[in-house]
Amino acid sequence: MSMSTFAGTAEHYRKYRPGIPRDVAEILAAAVLGRHPRRLLDIGTGTGLVVEALLTRFDDIIAIDTDADMLTSAEAAVRAKVPKNTRMTLQCCSAEEFTPPEDWHADLVTICRAFHWLDQATVLERLATQVAPDGAVVIFGDNSFWAAGSPWEDAVRAVILDFFLGERRRAGTGIFSHHDRPYSEIMQESQFCQVEELRVPVRRLWSTETILGYLYSTSFAAPHLFGDRLADFEVAIARTLAEFSDNDVFPEENEFLIRIGRRRGSGLPAFDSVR
Repeated sequence: MSMSTFAGTAEHYRKYRPGIPRDVAEILAAAVLGRHPRRLLDIGTGTGLVVEALLTRFDDIIAIDTDADMLTSAEAAVRAKVPKNTRMTLQCCSAEEFTPPEDWHADLVTICRAFHWLDQATVLERLATQVAPDGAVVIFGDNSFWAAGSPWEDAVRAVILDFFLGERRRAGTGIFSHHDRPYSEIMQESQFCQVEELRVPVRRLWSTETILGYLYSTSFAAPHLFGDRLADFEVAIARTLAEFSDNDVFPEENEFLIRIGRRRGSGLPAFDSVR
């Protein structure tokens, strides 16, 4: 992932990206054994949404990202909330280059909304030496507006495509490259080959303001991509959304797809109640 992919989005990302629901945080925390110290590695942490959701569940946390502005936002938002006996380290580096401290092994690795940006096979191979023998790697996320399919979300996507004069999704200054293979299949080719999938439904209510804020947090609609047409884009979005609501409320049905990968024979907790 280029460091410029999310250039200028940190402020919007922290304010408008949905956080991690409590049900999802509970699944993440229950995916590994409780012990002390309990270590978390969060890859592609962005503004620290995953770390914030798990602060009371782990006492030794390393969160990495390639975007220094994102990490600055995470520091400002999360540091004051860190419990007294918890250590949180924010590090600016890529997952492909990250090396943990000597004798440090993660009990849980979380990759939220970021696996598509990574050299996936390389990262999973490196994690094999960075994760405790009974630890887990969890790759998870919800659907972005680009992938969602409600009528108003389809209309918003059409406006974005119209402004960029094409059918291809932007990714910063480049073009987004889709991954055709399911993440679980990729995980099954790594040491974390024992994979369980869980789905947690999420319902959200959006407004024109929060929709624009969310869009400005993405690689495909970051403010700088519009140049001097940003004001025109905001007018077009507001006009389009007005066709779908009289009270500026836009419901969204979404879900988190959670993939928990472990080494073969390490055992699996039961999550039947949330399937």
